[in-house]
Amino acid sequence: MRVIFIICFLFLSSQSSFAQKAKKGKNPSPIILSLNAYSFNDLLMARDKRDNQQLYTFFNLLDWCKSQNIEALDATGYFFPTYPKVPSDEYIYKLKNRAKELGITISGTGIRNDFASPDPAVRAAGVALAKEWILVAEKLDAPVLRLFAGEIPKGYENRWDEVAGWMIESYKECAAFAEKHGVIIGIQNHGDMLQTAEQCIKVIKGVNSKAAGIIVDTGNFKTENPYADIEAMVPYAVNWQIKESAFGIGNPIETDYVKIMEILKRQNYKGFLPIETILVRGVPYDPFELVPAMFDKLRSAQKKVFKN
Repeated sequence: MRVIFIICFLFLSSQSSFAQKAKKGKNPSPIILSLNAYSFNDLLMARDKRDNQQLYTFFNLLDWCKSQNIEALDATGYFFPTYPKVPSDEYIYKLKNRAKELGITISGTGIRNDFASPDPAVRAAGVALAKEWILVAEKLDAPVLRLFAGEIPKGYENRWDEVAGWMIESYKECAAFAEKHGVIIGIQNHGDMLQTAEQCIKVIKGVNSKAAGIIVDTGNFKTENPYADIEAMVPYAVNWQIKESAFGIGNPIETDYVKIMEILKRQNYKGFLPIETILVRGVPYDPFELVPAMFDKLRSAQKKVFKN
C-alpha cells in the first residue's frame, strides 16, 4: 500500500506550488500547512435574510488567509453558494484565479455523503454527488475530494464488515471516476464507521485504487492511544485534518503538535497539513483568534522538528 502513498504524493506535488515553494526554501519541512474552511463554518453558512446571499464568502476567507500568511485552503464544498448543486464554471474559475493571485493553493475540497446507509438509493445518490464534485475539484486544481463513510446504521452495530462492504463498493466507483480526472478521493475517519486505523486500512485495502487514500482526522480516532493510529495512517494519507485535541472534540487535552510533526518526519510524509478548529457549544469560539493561535503552535513545532 505504500505505492498508493507514493503515487498520491507525486500527484499532490504536481497539482500545487508545493515543489516550487520547497525549492525556494520558504518552508522548513516538506509540509505545507493549510486551513480547512470548516473552521469558519458559522460565518460561511450565514445568509443575508433579504436576498439569501452569503455574508462571508471564500473570497473573504482567501483575503484573510493572505493576511495571516496561510499558504493553502481546503475549500470545503458545503460553503459554495449552490451546494449541493455544483457551482458554475464562472464561479469555480473566479475562485481558482483569486487564490492563484494571492499565492494560495487550494489543497482540497469535500462533500457530505453516506456510504454506510442500508438504502442503496442513498449510497447511489452519494456516488453521483461525489462524481459531480470530482469534476469541480478537477477544475479547481484541488488534488483531493474528501468523502465520509457514514454513521453506523441502526441495527448494524455488530455487522461492521457487512456495512464496510457497501462503503468499499461506493468508494471503488468514486475512485475509478476520480482517476480519469486526475483527482484522489480522500476517505476520512470521522468517528463514525471509521474509528480506528485498523478499520481505515481494511477499507482502503478493499478499495485498492491509486486514486484513493485516507484523510487523517487526528481528533476522531476512538482509541486509547490515537497517536498510534495517526502514525499507522501516514503511509495511506493523502490529506489531513489536524484538530485541537487528539482525544475528541471539546477534550481539554491539547494536541501534541511536536509529536504530530515527529510522526510526519519519521514516516517521511510530504504534502498538505490542513488544520480545523471546531465550535464547542457553550464555549466561546472566535476562529479569527483560534486559527492563528493554532497555526502559530504548528509552525513552531514544524520548525523545531524539521530544523535539521
